[in-house]
Amino acid sequence: MKKGNRSFGKILMAVMILFFYLPIGYMIVFSFNEGKSLTNFTGFSLRWYQHMLESGDMMEALYTTFSVALIATFVSTVVGTIAAIGLSKSKKIVRNLVEQVNNLPMMNPEIVTAIGFMLLFITFRVEKGYMTMLLAHIAFCIPYVMLSVMPKIRALDPNLADAAMDLGATPWTALVKVIVPQITPGIVSGALIAFTMSVDDFIISYFVTGRGVKNLSIMVYTMSKRVNPSINAISTLVVLIITLALVLINVVPLVAARREKQENTGKRRALPWAAAAAAAVVVITVALKFGGGSLDRPFEGQTLHLYNWGEYTGENILKDFEEATGASVVMENFDSNEQMYIKVANGESYDVLVPSDYMIQRLISEDLLQKLDPELIDCMDLLTEDVKNLPYDPGNEYSVPYFWGTVGIVYDKTKVDEKDLKEQGYNIFLNEKYKGDIYLYDSERDSFMMALKALGYSMNTENEQELQEAYDWLVQCVQTMEPEIVTDEIIDNMAQGRKALGLIYSGDATYVMAENENMGYYMPETGTNIWSDAMVIPKNARNPKLAHAFINFASSYEGAYDNSSYVGYTSANQEVMDTLYGEGGDYEGLNSYLPRSGNPLDEVFVYNEKTKQIISNLWSRVKIAASNA
Repeated sequence: MKKGNRSFGKILMAVMILFFYLPIGYMIVFSFNEGKSLTNFTGFSLRWYQHMLESGDMMEALYTTFSVALIATFVSTVVGTIAAIGLSKSKKIVRNLVEQVNNLPMMNPEIVTAIGFMLLFITFRVEKGYMTMLLAHIAFCIPYVMLSVMPKIRALDPNLADAAMDLGATPWTALVKVIVPQITPGIVSGALIAFTMSVDDFIISYFVTGRGVKNLSIMVYTMSKRVNPSINAISTLVVLIITLALVLINVVPLVAARREKQENTGKRRALPWAAAAAAAVVVITVALKFGGGSLDRPFEGQTLHLYNWGEYTGENILKDFEEATGASVVMENFDSNEQMYIKVANGESYDVLVPSDYMIQRLISEDLLQKLDPELIDCMDLLTEDVKNLPYDPGNEYSVPYFWGTVGIVYDKTKVDEKDLKEQGYNIFLNEKYKGDIYLYDSERDSFMMALKALGYSMNTENEQELQEAYDWLVQCVQTMEPEIVTDEIIDNMAQGRKALGLIYSGDATYVMAENENMGYYMPETGTNIWSDAMVIPKNARNPKLAHAFINFASSYEGAYDNSSYVGYTSANQEVMDTLYGEGGDYEGLNSYLPRSGNPLDEVFVYNEKTKQIISNLWSRVKIAASNA
C-alpha cells in the first residue's frame, strides 16, 4: 500500500512538472523556428534571436526590466529589513496594527494597487516614466520583504543584541555582526521574492509608466497582439537569466557551507561582477539609444513620440529614420482606438498618432488634431488614389494614410464550398453545415458590419430597427452555430486550419494565406468595410516639424516597403503595393493584399456617437448570449 502510494505520488509529481514546464519547453523550441508561425515548426534558425538583439526597443525593455528589478530589490530589501527590525522593538499593539497594514497591498487585487499608484502620480503631477515605475516597484516589494524577515526576527533571542552591546559592541556593530547574520535566510528569501515580483509585474507597470518606457511584460503584451516569434526569443532569454540566477543562489550556499573562506571571497567577488554586468547592460542600452550621432543630420538630439498599434511597424523603419534624421523615436503602443483616444483627450502629448478612419473623424470634430503643413508634406503623390479624400478627412488636411484594407472571410478551401460563399456571402455564418467550425471577431464594429451587410443594409445606418435586426442576426449566429469569438488568435489558428472559416482583417488574411496555401479570402458582393489607418499630428504635439518628417519617411518607398512587407497589411504607397502584389513579390497574387475597388456597396466607417453606443450595448448582449448558448 505504501509502495503504491509512493508510486502514485511520483506519477502525480511527474504530471505536475510536465504541466508546468511543458509550455516553457514549447516556447523555447519555437524560439528557434525559422518561420513566423507560433505553432508550426518549419526549421531551425537563430533568426528571431538576431531580430531581438538588433531591436533597440527590445533591448531597452530588457534593460528597463532588470535595472528596475535590481534597484527595487536592493532598496526594498534594505528598507523592509530595517522596518522589520524596528517594528520588532515596538509595542505589541503598534506591531500588530502595522503588520495588518503591511498585508493590505498583498491582499489587494493588483489592479486596485495599480490605479492607486496612477492616481497618486496624477495628483502630484509627477510625469510618468522610468522613475514612477521604479518607485511603484519599490513600494509594492517592501511588504513582501517584511513578511519574509519578520518570522526570522521573532525566532531570535531578544537578548543577543543587548549581550553584544554589553561586551562593547556599538548598536551598528550589533546590528551588522549579530542580528543580520541570524536573519540572513529571511533577507535572502525576501530579496528573491521582491526580484521575482518586479520582473514578473505587468499590471502595475502598465498603469504607472509613460513616455515610451516599458518593461518586458508590457512589450510581450503588445507583441502578443500580432504574430511575432521574437516573443519566444525574448521570453527564452528571460527564462535563461532567471534559471542561472536560481542555480547560483542554490549552488553558492552549498559551496559556502564547506568552504567559509571561499564563500567570503565569492561574496566579495560577486558584487563587482554583478555591478560590472549591470553597468554593461546600461552601457549597451545607452549606446543603442543614443550612439552614432552625426552633426549633419537635421533633427540631431530631438525626440519623436509615436503612438501606434502594437506590432504595426516594420523591422527597420524606426532605426532607419533615426539614422537619417539624428532623432530618437520613443514609441508607445495601444490596443484600441478608444484606448488611444482617452490618453489624447486627457492631454498626453504625442507627435504622431496612427488612429483608424472613424477615430480621426472624431479627433477632428473635437479639435484635437492640427492641420498638416502642405509645405512640409511631400509624400501625397506617392499614395494610391483609393486612400485619398476619404469621408473622414476630405482633402487629407489632417491625415496621411498608413495602412488600408478590407474585412472579409478567411476560409479553408478543403472544408468550405466556394459556391456557398458566393451564394450566401456573410450568411454562410448561419449555415449549419459549418456549425462549431467558425470564428467570429471580437469587434462590435466589424461584427455589426457583417450582420448589416448580410441583411442588405448600410454599415453606417442610424436606423435603430435595422440595428435591432442585425443584433437578432448575430444572436441567431451565436446560439445556433457555436462560434468561437476571438481576436488576434484567429491569425495563427487559421494558418493551422483549425476552423473552416472566420471573419478577419485583410492584412491578417494575407499572413494566413502566405503560411497555408489551402486558405482563401472572400469579400461578399453585398459589400464590406474599406478601412484606413492614417498618421496624424495632435494639437499638443511638441515637435510637429519632426512629425512631418516621420510621416514623409513612413510614406516613402523604403519606409512603406519595410512596414508592409513585415506586417502584411496593404501599404498606401502605390509603388510598394505594385511591388509586393506583383510578380516575385512577397504577396504575389494574394487577393487579400490588394483591396478591391469599384463595388458601390463597399463603405468607409463613419463616426456617430449615438450609433456607436447602441452597437456597443447590443454587442455586449450578443456575447452574453454566446456564453449562455
